[in-house]
Amino acid sequence: MDRRYVNLILILVLVAGIIWVDLPRKEGAEGLKIGSFERTLNPVLGLDLRGGMQVLLSPQEGIAATRTDLDDTAQILENRANGLGVSEVIFQVAGDKYILGEFPGLTNTEDVIAAVKQTGLLEFVDTGSNALEPGTEIQTDYGAAQTPSESTETGTDETVWHTVMTGVDIKNVSVSADQSVGGFVVNFELTPNGTQIFADHTQANVGNFLTIVLDKKVISSPRISTSINDGQGQISGNFNSESANNLAITLRYGRLAVPVEVVESRIIGPTLGVDSLNKSLLAGAIGFSIVVLFMLLYYRLPGAVAVIAVAIYAGLTFALFKLIPVTLTLPSIAGFLLSTGSALDANILIFERLKEELRNGRTIKQALDLGWKRAWPSIRDSNIATIITSIILFWFGSTFGATLVKGFALTLALGVLVSLFTAVFVTRSLLAVVLDTVKAERMQKWFGL
Repeated sequence: MDRRYVNLILILVLVAGIIWVDLPRKEGAEGLKIGSFERTLNPVLGLDLRGGMQVLLSPQEGIAATRTDLDDTAQILENRANGLGVSEVIFQVAGDKYILGEFPGLTNTEDVIAAVKQTGLLEFVDTGSNALEPGTEIQTDYGAAQTPSESTETGTDETVWHTVMTGVDIKNVSVSADQSVGGFVVNFELTPNGTQIFADHTQANVGNFLTIVLDKKVISSPRISTSINDGQGQISGNFNSESANNLAITLRYGRLAVPVEVVESRIIGPTLGVDSLNKSLLAGAIGFSIVVLFMLLYYRLPGAVAVIAVAIYAGLTFALFKLIPVTLTLPSIAGFLLSTGSALDANILIFERLKEELRNGRTIKQALDLGWKRAWPSIRDSNIATIITSIILFWFGSTFGATLVKGFALTLALGVLVSLFTAVFVTRSLLAVVLDTVKAERMQKWFGL
């Protein structure tokens, strides 16, 4: 089959896929699932469009933190939140001492702050013959806790327990139902180092209690009945499904590099953002309609091809936003609308070169090939310049915690890359098929020569 028509078939298949992905879906409707890849195919709306909560965090007073510490803490917090199914949550370092957290759709301040402040320090504590009640707050000799000598000096009589091992030595974590009590338990597998420590301690302390403590609060206090040498263990504590998964996520993503405290929190309503979005979309629709009218009047048949190509570009870009997914905010939508200009510029450059070659007496096939070759350097250079600018903006947004700038840069760069694809493949393929049907004597009518 002629290559032109093979390309046309591929474009039609692509369009069918775009339509399927872009079709609106009800909340909770089945989306796309291929193996471990799963998407709801609903657009992800940011804080300014959906409303929600914004939290500003800083290291606890008296704790010095490097930029690396802040980056690690932000990443752990984001992994925890998204691991719990609270999607679209963003934690990002802002400046030299702050972390900005955004929770689209969430307004429960207390729950959010409690989850953020949890440092995730798991300890296996030797409490001897003492079984401690779940929920009891204790002191241990690990980290910032008081030592026995300090406890005596300050006049307190609180017991300081010995930490045998911490959660650093946990390799894998999973949740399973506990058939014996009807609840849930958290299963863990230890690293080789943790396995050895666990085996040595359990062998020497059969009959004593090994208390499991999270952030200095007792979870459970099981008795050691036998030596455990295989590095496999289980944490029980009257968990339900949610609390067991919360603990598993906390352990899986480790301890925060620095403990943080909430400096400021605020609830953001979506009303203003939605109103601005509607006005932005209306302005975009009006602008696009004017551009379509110009392309049809000035370029005629190629202009119609450009309109089809840009429509495919818009649909493909929006589909990628859903599949990646990209969080849509007002700035990110502005970046998408701006990238539409790149898609139109590429088509205009191709068409102007095409008309020049036709005026010079070239055949349609010659004009298309030469026009494309001469337009390509300008298309390539302008789009590379835009992509470089987007990378700089994205770096700026990442460095200074400007999430809105990051969103703008990401959608702009993605839109430019898609516009290059539509110019190289879609526009050229459609032109090759359409122009093949135009007779030489009708070129002036169809091309406005």
